Amino acid sequence: MAHEHPHEHPHAHDQGHGHGHAHGAGAKNLRLAFFVNLGFTVVEFIGGLWTDSMAILSDALHDLGDALVLGAGWYLSRLALRGRDASYSYGYGRYAMLGGWLTGVMLAVGSVVLMVVTLLRLGEPHTPHAMGMIVLAVFGLAMNGFAAWQLHGGASLNERGAYLHLLEDVLGWAAVLAGAVVLRFTGWTWIDPALSIAINCFVLFNALRTLRAGTGILMQRLPQGFDEARVTALLRALPHVTGSHDQHAWSLDGNYVVLTVHLEVDTDDPAVHLQVKCQAREALQALGVQHATIELERESEHCTLQHH
Repeated sequence: MAHEHPHEHPHAHDQGHGHGHAHGAGAKNLRLAFFVNLGFTVVEFIGGLWTDSMAILSDALHDLGDALVLGAGWYLSRLALRGRDASYSYGYGRYAMLGGWLTGVMLAVGSVVLMVVTLLRLGEPHTPHAMGMIVLAVFGLAMNGFAAWQLHGGASLNERGAYLHLLEDVLGWAAVLAGAVVLRFTGWTWIDPALSIAINCFVLFNALRTLRAGTGILMQRLPQGFDEARVTALLRALPHVTGSHDQHAWSLDGNYVVLTVHLEVDTDDPAVHLQVKCQAREALQALGVQHATIELERESEHCTLQHH
């Protein structure tokens, strides 16, 4: 029985001085974007109460969620420099997903609460402070636009994900600004609750999508887009491979795919074993598997895991 040692996680150790600088620059950009977003979220909550605007308060919730995502990204960019250790043999990548999952829970609950509050207030006559909303919307566009600009050239997955979140914020503030201008010149007070409900529906949709993806990762569901039948057929088609079993695939964080498999071979020749393992690894890497553990067995060998 032969065992193939898995490759180390890409963050197992620094890949050179330049690599460390790239992570450091990414963490610095995420830190700046986080503080800009968090600071403005506080201003936004106060402004929403001041203007009596449910749309502003709803967008404040959205920005709070993005601030948490940015904070998690910043923290995890720093963790990436540490790599894996004695306590976390796969590294800290799953914390990114867990942080996103918990943020999704908070955003889902918050958006539902704000929608209920908005609906309950529909029958109450109140006119939001339109000029205050316009000032806040312009400020929001400027702050979120600046934070997005800081991350627009980021190379890391954390930076790209945070950049997309901030672009959503920019679009949300553009909608609030347009609604506030219409309210200012027409007096249509229904614009504010309509915007609030639309923003909360958008937040809820994305939060539930995040929760669904995160729950699948936590429960070790097959990675998205992973074709198990194709992988099995490809491995069994390799020379000297007569069968396979106990194949498992999962993802650590939604991007990093791990696979374990037992391959049955028709020879005990160590040179052939090495060839089979190299060919299997190349085939799996071509299909997006970054971390493979391959065990070779003879056809006649009894494996206690074969029927599990």
